[in-house]
Amino acid sequence: MYATYERRWWTLSILCLSLVLIILGNTVLNVALPTLQRDLDASATQLQWMVDAYSLVFAGLLLTAGALGDRFGRKGFLSLGLTIFGLAALGATQATSPAHIIAARAVMGIGAAFVMPATLSILTNVFPPHERAKAIGIWAGLAGGGAAIGPIAGGYLVEHFSWSAVFYLNIPVVLIGLIGGALLVPTSKDPDGHPLDPIGALLSIAGLTALIYAVIEGPNHGWLGSETLLTFALSAVLLAAFGTWEYRSANPMLDLRFFRNPRFSAASGAIMVQFMTMMGMFFLLTQYLQFGRNYSALAAGVHSLPMPIAMMTFASTSPKLVERFGPRKVVTFGMGITAVAVLGLSTLDVTSPYVFLGIALLVMGAGAGMVMPPATTSIMSTLPLGKAGVGSAVNDTTREIGAALGVGILGSVLTSQYTASLKDAIAPLPADLRAVANTGVGQALQVAAGIGGDAGARLAQAARVAFIDGMQVSLWVAAGLLVAGAIAVNRAFPDHVEPHPQPPVIPVEADVDGPEELLPEPVEAQR
Repeated sequence: MYATYERRWWTLSILCLSLVLIILGNTVLNVALPTLQRDLDASATQLQWMVDAYSLVFAGLLLTAGALGDRFGRKGFLSLGLTIFGLAALGATQATSPAHIIAARAVMGIGAAFVMPATLSILTNVFPPHERAKAIGIWAGLAGGGAAIGPIAGGYLVEHFSWSAVFYLNIPVVLIGLIGGALLVPTSKDPDGHPLDPIGALLSIAGLTALIYAVIEGPNHGWLGSETLLTFALSAVLLAAFGTWEYRSANPMLDLRFFRNPRFSAASGAIMVQFMTMMGMFFLLTQYLQFGRNYSALAAGVHSLPMPIAMMTFASTSPKLVERFGPRKVVTFGMGITAVAVLGLSTLDVTSPYVFLGIALLVMGAGAGMVMPPATTSIMSTLPLGKAGVGSAVNDTTREIGAALGVGILGSVLTSQYTASLKDAIAPLPADLRAVANTGVGQALQVAAGIGGDAGARLAQAARVAFIDGMQVSLWVAAGLLVAGAIAVNRAFPDHVEPHPQPPVIPVEADVDGPEELLPEPVEAQR
């Protein structure tokens, strides 16, 4: 036991490395899409599913993967997930068709679903309560920072090597995670060994997958289109059946009574809203920097760095703020200043000095850094340590749903305003060119380059102005969501974080080299 306690920070380093690998999997591929389109002759739909196949499988399996880790051992599922992720990434490097990439990304999503809840649940069991908030702060900071590191890493690799390097990048990280995990990560699981809940697992997978699919495809088929509405209805039926089953089950995978606790429900809502606006903003920011300011993919990633730097800084120091002011005030303030930063971004155009963008990103990162750790700590402290995997999965699922909603909703608002603003500028063009220009600012700039001359220059300028109009309205929506979330959190979030409702079991393993009363804090039984 002493050995586990003494190497806890080394354990955290392996958990965070595994976490960043999974987060990168969500963002690193985006900058390689143009190259993949050219090399593999991929359609726009195929490119979308290269990205979305990962998120769809990942989000759908999270709850089940967290419950399995609790039941059979989190370290084993961490290693299994890393292995699946690494093998799928290696397979993707040999792809010769878009379908091959899509299938590999879906399998990578399976591996990611096993890894991510294991990282937070192991962390919660390794660190004693007085250090747990600090460790979760580091974890949460890297979870947000990893999303911004992805475009930088991907941009560099694509510019200097090829699209396959984006997948090769995962292999050494997976190997380090597997070796480090074998040496430094302790094994833990639910000491009560509750029976599995296969019906609940199947209903959660089907319901969450249908929900994420509806959100992903909503902008393509129209939010009020028949396919979108039917998919949302199907997800509602499946998730309602899941809730009914879990409520009546003697051994539920997710005890829904936890949502009656405002520490659990308010924190989950705060994370969802924060990730919804943050990932939606990244979707807008990438286009603004590359198409509006004409940066390369790598330069766009570098110019986004103020946000993850601020987020990681404030996430690691947020426990001190919570100690002084309480989690409710810190989370509310964090969401509030994020809303201010988003409103600041809405005032920018393509000629705005970068310093204004940098300041807005710094403030946004600081706000996110104040929100994520206290909210995550609140979720994890609500559940018994034996259910840490499920708690982690709930935390991760709210992130994924929020991210998908953010990109879907803000992207739809952007497209709607963009097409309205561009309407007059493209009216003289042939119907086929109008259709292309309407699909996005990048496509409109390609049309303008093909036309050339003064007419092309005017179209390019009109497309940039239309994009800025759409981005502005989207950011107003994002700010409104944050303000509404901050008000709700201020009313519902408690002013303190209570300890876990069930103490961990005192271990009796051979690595306990001192009397139990001298242990710094009991940690759940190692097996």
